[in-house]
Amino acid sequence: MEKENNKITIHHLFWYFLIFSIVGLLLETLYCYISVGVLESRKGFIWGPLCPVYGVCGTALIWMLEKLKYKKSWQLFVAGFILGSVTEYILSYILEAIYGVRFWNYEYLRFNLNGRISLIFSIYWGALSVILMRIAKTLIDKFVNKIKPNNKIVIETAIFIFLVIDCLVTVWGIQTYQNRLLYNIVYKTESDHLLPRLREIIENNYFTNEKMSTIFPNLRVRTENGDEIWIKTLIDDSDD
Repeated sequence: MEKENNKITIHHLFWYFLIFSIVGLLLETLYCYISVGVLESRKGFIWGPLCPVYGVCGTALIWMLEKLKYKKSWQLFVAGFILGSVTEYILSYILEAIYGVRFWNYEYLRFNLNGRISLIFSIYWGALSVILMRIAKTLIDKFVNKIKPNNKIVIETAIFIFLVIDCLVTVWGIQTYQNRLLYNIVYKTESDHLLPRLREIIENNYFTNEKMSTIFPNLRVRTENGDEIWIKTLIDDSDD
């Protein structure tokens, strides 16, 4: 029975992702404030206190490290250093393909690879792996195992639906924000139909430049010349 309780299920993976996304956002915000002295949003979705990069990487680390069955802390550190770096590198490309923008760039740090991973953050992944396997996994597993099966399904389904909608709205918002500033595309319609009018209202009044630049202050895009720029730097030009 104890062995069965220690088995990683889809329910555990779901809660790993959710919890690490929230904790990762807090850590990222704190790190930014301590290192740069700026308190700004590090969210990955428009709604909810989530930084899904940490959710995906943390979940992947636990799943892979559990498969490797490493016991010693130095083994966990080395494996986490490598696996975390590879996961972050791949995820950087995936997010750029989905959203059309880059959420982070480590070119300002020494020993980085294409700005997508860096030595210091790889070290963080190694240290985090030890914490995940020594402390976090045990605590989360106990929490998940205590939730009644029926309640677990209802709660997880509701949160999953919210996350899917949140993700779709985020993609929509970022594309609107990007098209408006980079390509000067603004959706306007004279139609009396509900859906076109609703789209215009949302894009022009909800996905405003001020709102999007506040939620995603570090979004970067590549221009036709191949130069990478912050989207927010184009706001003043669009208002002229």
